[in-house]
Amino acid sequence: MTTCIVGSKNPVKLNAAKAALSQSLALPELTVTGVNVPSGVPDQPMDSAQTRQGAINRVNEAIARSDEHGRENHWFVAIEGGVDNFIDGPATFAYVAICHQQQWSVGRSANLPLPASVYHALQQGEELGTVMDRLFNTHNIKQKGGAIGLLTNHLATRQSVYEIALLLAMAKFNHPSLYYPQ
Repeated sequence: MTTCIVGSKNPVKLNAAKAALSQSLALPELTVTGVNVPSGVPDQPMDSAQTRQGAINRVNEAIARSDEHGRENHWFVAIEGGVDNFIDGPATFAYVAICHQQQWSVGRSANLPLPASVYHALQQGEELGTVMDRLFNTHNIKQKGGAIGLLTNHLATRQSVYEIALLLAMAKFNHPSLYYPQ
């Protein structure tokens, strides 16, 4: 049985990791366990560097907390959502980090443009999920379709975007001889 440890207990992140790794590794069964670990960055990362570091920190914390026996067979995954103000305006995105047998792959999702008013609220210290709940009269949207679902009229969701980012990051594990030549 293959085990994946995700650096979060958020069901969206757990489901995305399970779907992406199951597909990529062609696994009929995959055990996915979430662990609450600190990101080491603000709750709402406000730039790409913080967001990337948060994903890496979560994987490192999950590895550190895992049982040493069998650790080499586990997959460790983290997904960190963040925002940044790009030349084309503010946007949200996520970084994903995957570690297996001391090999790493870090990737990023696509950008979702954010309204200026939402970005301003984030600059004032609010989290994206809270702002979106208020704007759309939802509850705990960050553990559901997220801002992505709301702003795309549910044509895309947080989970679907995370799955794609993870599937892309799995390329290094799908073809290790191309990425880690001996």
